[in-house]
Amino acid sequence: MTTDKIYLVGFMAAGKTTVAAHLGRLLDWRVEDIDLLIEARERRTIADIFAKQGEAWFRAREREMLALVSPMRHVIVATGGGTFADQENRAAMQRDGVTVWLDVPLEHLLARVPLDGRRPLAANRAAFAELYAARQQSYALADIRVACGDAPAAEIADRVLDALRASGRRTG
Repeated sequence: MTTDKIYLVGFMAAGKTTVAAHLGRLLDWRVEDIDLLIEARERRTIADIFAKQGEAWFRAREREMLALVSPMRHVIVATGGGTFADQENRAAMQRDGVTVWLDVPLEHLLARVPLDGRRPLAANRAAFAELYAARQQSYALADIRVACGDAPAAEIADRVLDALRASGRRTG
């Protein structure tokens, strides 16, 4: 089976954006980032969007950006941490390409996410851990799981390609 689109899914700070950039270079494919697309279109940060319009409004923008990248081929899409948790988004991504879960243990994520307000859902550490646990069930529905730990992004990109090959998927 050949795939021409890879969706990277996983919790906030899992490294989806950075790994996507490495994969893009390895495959010579375009890279799109759902959160960055939203910020560019709205001309403001995700934190500001959450503060002023709320999470539901943000999630609607997320669906719009998924529709925008849908016709693109030979692309790696870095999704937001909650994108794949939405059943409608998940179904759209799984119809359109291969979904790869970058599985990072909670303790690594806690060390990566600063309490500076840039990640609105990370402000409360207990709520962060609860959200992490709740989303694990959704992420487990991805086509491929790549255990990441604290490996460098370039190594994780190699693991993604190895996992694609092991699953019988070729990029093309």
